[in-house]
Parts: sequence; C-alpha cells; structure tokens
Amino acid sequence: MFVLLLLLTFFLIEVVYFKIADRFNIIDKPNERSSHSTITIRGGGLVYVFAGLFSFVFLNFQLPFLWVGFLIISILSFIDDIVTLSSKVRMPFQFLGVALMVLQLLANYDMPVWYWIIAVILATGIINAYNFMDGINGITVGYSLIVLLSIYYLNIEFAFVNQEIIVAFVLANLVFGFFNFRKKAKAFAGDVGSVSIAFVIVYLLFALILKTQNLFYILLLAVYGVDSVLTIVYRLKRRENIFLAHRSHLYQWLVKPGPFSHLQMSGIYMATQLLISVGVFYLKDASIIIQLTYAGIVLLLLASTYGIIKSRYAKKYELV
Repeated sequence: MFVLLLLLTFFLIEVVYFKIADRFNIIDKPNERSSHSTITIRGGGLVYVFAGLFSFVFLNFQLPFLWVGFLIISILSFIDDIVTLSSKVRMPFQFLGVALMVLQLLANYDMPVWYWIIAVILATGIINAYNFMDGINGITVGYSLIVLLSIYYLNIEFAFVNQEIIVAFVLANLVFGFFNFRKKAKAFAGDVGSVSIAFVIVYLLFALILKTQNLFYILLLAVYGVDSVLTIVYRLKRRENIFLAHRSHLYQWLVKPGPFSHLQMSGIYMATQLLISVGVFYLKDASIIIQLTYAGIVLLLLASTYGIIKSRYAKKYELV
C-alpha cells in the first residue's frame, strides 16, 4: 500500500511539473546535434530529486552528507536546464556535491585519504558521462532501471544501504519512464534527471565496492562505461571539446543514421547490461581469476563491437 501511495505521489509531482514547465517554457528544441525532432518538455527527471528527499526524510535524516551533496548537484543541474551554465560555474559545485558524497562514504567505510581524491575525480567523471549518454528516448530511464534492480538484488545479500532508498528511486524511475519510454516522449530527463540518478547510482555502486572490497561490481556499468570512454577517445582524436554536446556515441550512430528506433536502441543497451549483470551475479563468489577473466572478456567484446560498428559507419556515412 505504501509503495502504491509513493508511486502515486511521484506521478502527481510529474504532472504538476509538466504544467509548470509548459507555463514557463522549459522545453528542449531539436537542433543538429539532437536525436529527436519535436519540441519536448525538459527536466522530467526532477522526480528523482523528490525520491532523494523522500529517502532522507523517511529514513530519519540518515546519510546527511550524501543528501546535501545530492541536492547541491541536483539544484545546479535544474538551473542548468533552465538557463545554460558554463562549465566554470558547474564544475566547482559538482565537485562540492561529489566531495560530500565521498565524505559520506568515508563516514561509513574505512578509506585511505588518497582513495578520497581518486573517488571524487572518478565519481565526477562517471556522473558527467552518464549525463552525456542521455540522448534518446528511454535510454537513461531504461538503463538506470537495470542498474538499480541489479544493485537491489545484490543489496539483499550484502546489505550495504537501506533498501528503501533503492525502492524510492526505482519507483521514481518507473514514473518518469511512463512519460519518457515512448516513441514520442512526453518529457526528457534533462540534466536534473540524468545527473541526479547518476549521483545516486555512483554512491550505491561505490558503497557496494567498499562493502565487498571487490571492483568486480563496476561491471554493473559496463555498457555505458565502454561507450563513454571510447567515445571520449574518439573525440579527443578528432580534437573536439569533450565537454560540449555531441552525437558521437555508438547508440546515437545506430539510431541516426542507423537502422534502429530510439526504443529499440534503448532496449538493446538494457538487454546487454542485464546479460552482463546476470553474469556478475553468477560469479560474485567465484575466484578473483575467474572474475578478472569474465571482466576481460566482457570489456573486450564491448570494445570490439564498438570499434567495428564505428569503423563501418564512419566509412559508410562519411562520419569522420
């Protein structure tokens, strides 16, 4: 009953926000870098912010550094959805928000100081990469659902976070998905959506890794990770500014000019990550040699697929 009530609350929040966004013209207009062709409401991922607020209040204000950092980075992202901010403004606040997240991890787990520095840099990079991956209908909401459910499953055994946090974000994700996982999306996540959900996923993943002392679980982000890293390499080779919007991700090429629709491509990324995650579940108690072998095979297959398809499409459509 409580889950249904929370689901309804998130749904009403979305409906109210759509009316506000329509009133104040908070919309996405397609341009030459877009994978969509119609004007759509931006910032539908604001519902994730309310999932975070609910988690903080419902769990008696636990994890204060995490949720303060979450609010800083979420509010900043929402402002960026309304009036575009320069990276000089965004980055200091992003680092602050992520630093507070890592501070929360330090409060809960034993970490050497130099881990803290690496974690801040790595988390900021992952969050921004996750944000850049949000380019077609359904991909952020669909991929995030797979990752959240995977973490939920592992949390049953390892108990590294309150399960209610994951449930709240799964419900918020389902509500947003109702409006976004469509041929013609009612709303896009916006930076507030993709950055907020990425922030929480990174925290959950880092907590899992620290609790188990095993980097193997980084594979729960394997598909996004390989696409993001190799796309950065591709853009650096072309001497492009990697902080600017683009259409160079593999999924973007496979949608336009490629043969897949938005939802088909989102489904492929979801299914691929689910398959990899099932392998992680099966091998979570295996020896380090077996886990490393599996990780190597997965990353090699993903990287090879990326390289082969990119090479063929670059020649076929002169995308060089």
